Amino acid sequence: MSAAEHPPARPSLRDRRRAAATQEILAAAETQITEQGPHALSLRAVARNLGMTVQALYHYFPNRDALITALITKAYDALADAVQAAADATLADPAVPRMVMAAEGYRRWAIAHPELFQLLYGTPLRQYAAPVGGPTTEAMLRMSGIFQRELFDGFTEAQLAAADAPELSSEFREYLGQLRPDGSSGLPAPASVLLLHAWGHLHGLVVLEVFGHTSFLGGHQAELFRMAMRNTLTDVHSRIPA
Repeated sequence: MSAAEHPPARPSLRDRRRAAATQEILAAAETQITEQGPHALSLRAVARNLGMTVQALYHYFPNRDALITALITKAYDALADAVQAAADATLADPAVPRMVMAAEGYRRWAIAHPELFQLLYGTPLRQYAAPVGGPTTEAMLRMSGIFQRELFDGFTEAQLAAADAPELSSEFREYLGQLRPDGSSGLPAPASVLLLHAWGHLHGLVVLEVFGHTSFLGGHQAELFRMAMRNTLTDVHSRIPA
């Protein structure tokens, strides 16, 4: 049997215990955020709820920023999983565009987890800065890649490069070209503008609903959201040459 055919070594007992303890700490921190909001997060309170000392918790997360980074990364991954699952579910209903269903998966997750959504998109936590190019950025780009694929499915790079979009400054165009949400290559600048345009409509409506600003619509938010997403998709596609 070649080395490539050998099954991967099973993690040691120590590593498995550490992984289990890490997940337990994250779960306790998420519970605290759910009950008291992101700004109430306290390492001391998390440790106390788990029956451990703060010093013992530092063996897993050396500081508050490390714990927040792990929480944000986990939340982004959960959100991306929900978006992907919603997009995949459209296979049974071809009448609904995958982009629309993906957007609805985003909305449903946000409504079901408002405190975690606020951790991602609410008021920035004081004295916290996400590591540049770190796990939170990678998790965010993973989710962005899902929307990119559903939004531009079936279009060639030449079509996306010729899309009707406002002219950008050379500096902004260069920056957008460096973003790689699909893990392979950046979008042409016009397509990046259209992606941001669609994202702005999608995210803005969800923020308004999660933060309670569309309560006057009663139970009709879902209908308005689907209509808005269909219109946004039609508008974006109309700007891409056939």
